[in-house]
Amino acid sequence: MTNNDILIRLRYALDIKNVDMVEIFKLGGLDYSKEEVLNMLIKINDEEEAPEEYIKCNNKMLEAFLNGLITFKRGPQKSKDGQPEGPLPVTGKESPNNMLLKKVKIALALTTEDMLEILYDGGIKVTKGELGALLRNPSHRNYKECGDSFVRNFLRGLTYKYRE
Repeated sequence: MTNNDILIRLRYALDIKNVDMVEIFKLGGLDYSKEEVLNMLIKINDEEEAPEEYIKCNNKMLEAFLNGLITFKRGPQKSKDGQPEGPLPVTGKESPNNMLLKKVKIALALTTEDMLEILYDGGIKVTKGELGALLRNPSHRNYKECGDSFVRNFLRGLTYKYRE
């Protein structure tokens, strides 16, 4: 599952409009035009057959979008004394699937029970311990990398929750 697929599915699940997509990227620290965002959202089966205008979304772009989604849904974070105000820093070091779970959980203010319910609606039964392993820091010894099918089911569950 590519980062572009994640963007397409997340946009559909949360019913995000084109202008809001541009705004979310801007809040995440990246400035794209509406046309550029639409070129990221082109559905393709094979990257070799992609049209010229197609823009491939890398991990840093996806992380910036997810950081912007947090700000878009929850508002700007109040800066503490001595900290600069602005978008969250983009590291690009974490698996995009694990990052998606963490940041969507934060953006939508979901509890662990909400996440478990969304996953169940998407077609998988997960325990709190398994979910906790996916949400851990990558340097933690009990960290588990999230697979593509898990993310597909999570996004399907989000669609059921927010679109129906």
